[in-house]
Amino acid sequence: MQNATDVKILDAVCSFEPVAFRAPLKFGGRIVDKSILINVEVTVETHSGKHATGFGSMPVGNIWAWPTSQLTGDQTELAMKEFSERLAALASEIPHYGHPLELMFDLAAEYPHLAKTIVATHKFNDEFPALAQLVAASPLDAAVHDAYGRVHKLNSYDTLSSEFMNDDLSDYLDEQFAGEYLDQYTLRKPKDRLPLYHLVGALDPLTDADVTDRPDDRLPVTLVEWINADGLTHLKLKLSGDNFDWDVDRVVSVENLAAEVQAARGCSEWFYSLDFNEKCENVEYVLAFLKKVQEQSPAAYDRIQYIEQPTSRDLKAHPEIKLHEAARLKPVVVDEALISYEALLLARDQGYTGVALKACKGHSEALCLGAAAQKFGMFLCVQDLTCTGSSFLHSASLAARIPTVTAIEGNGRQYCPGPNRPYLRLVPSMFNITDGTVGTGCLDDLGLGF
Repeated sequence: MQNATDVKILDAVCSFEPVAFRAPLKFGGRIVDKSILINVEVTVETHSGKHATGFGSMPVGNIWAWPTSQLTGDQTELAMKEFSERLAALASEIPHYGHPLELMFDLAAEYPHLAKTIVATHKFNDEFPALAQLVAASPLDAAVHDAYGRVHKLNSYDTLSSEFMNDDLSDYLDEQFAGEYLDQYTLRKPKDRLPLYHLVGALDPLTDADVTDRPDDRLPVTLVEWINADGLTHLKLKLSGDNFDWDVDRVVSVENLAAEVQAARGCSEWFYSLDFNEKCENVEYVLAFLKKVQEQSPAAYDRIQYIEQPTSRDLKAHPEIKLHEAARLKPVVVDEALISYEALLLARDQGYTGVALKACKGHSEALCLGAAAQKFGMFLCVQDLTCTGSSFLHSASLAARIPTVTAIEGNGRQYCPGPNRPYLRLVPSMFNITDGTVGTGCLDDLGLGF
């Protein structure tokens, strides 16, 4: 089915931008101290011959997306960069016109073969994970949506109705969504402001006593300094998942510290999210942990908004892990395991009651899974991948356009703020934070909104 608003991808150009870290980030037993942005520019053409160029950017995120003992970080980074380059070349060869969702859906059918080709070329003794494929493809996906909005002089979130889409959501999800389109699950205007979730990594100092190396810049270092500087009310705590006493002590220590600092600020309400990065062996660990935290600090327990991906991302390999009992206490959110609609359905069966959307898994994927989560009445949040600059604005635009998302994570400003600098004057409300929120109302321009 053709639409006069359909576009054809004329060209897609991929480039890479190294990003230095001011401080290391530890999660799930892994440490990240550098990154690379995958930047993609896409030029599209309408049936009438109008052209526009869109932009997409995302950290390569290989340490998170491709954890492996078979390959080095340099090898997985190389493979994901190559995937992005080859995918851009493939996109330029798509012969037909379509809506961005349709074009990316067609292109996604090539991901597995492309991944196998790259692994075979380099003789890697490992498979290219589906999650890593999604991350490597996400800048292209974003750029196509951005270009589509720009060529029609519209915000991309206003091009998700039957007026623009050739197929309803049943083509991308299942028959439960027959006759429905993404405009039903997104907002026509972005939310004016969203609370910012600040990351407290496993290596991050809480007070001056914990500081062993202070970067040579003017940015805060300790949690005390960050709370006071940015007026923080939402803290995301990275936990080990395999060190019970440390995990409990970390939450209680943060609560004791936060209570003192927030009282001095005159703040009476703040919240936590907990991220085990799939390191818990079973649900019993989570249940025992929550019980212990509640015993030691009822206030800390009450502030927990949700728990993110406590157990293995390989849901099919661990059907014995059921999270229903934990989810009755707090929303349990699927993250690393969420690589498709089928994965979402399986996660629901295994007890997950929430979904962590990430722009790094693809704009198209995030929109569709966000719609499914809303239809199923699931808790929704938007997380980032230490996103900076354009990639953070993209992530924030997603959070600002999905009705039930109430906060946005953004930790690039903490660990690698360099790429944010060009945006400080362009969108100050998104990067100059004083009241614990970001001003997402400004993300209403053409394309992805910035």
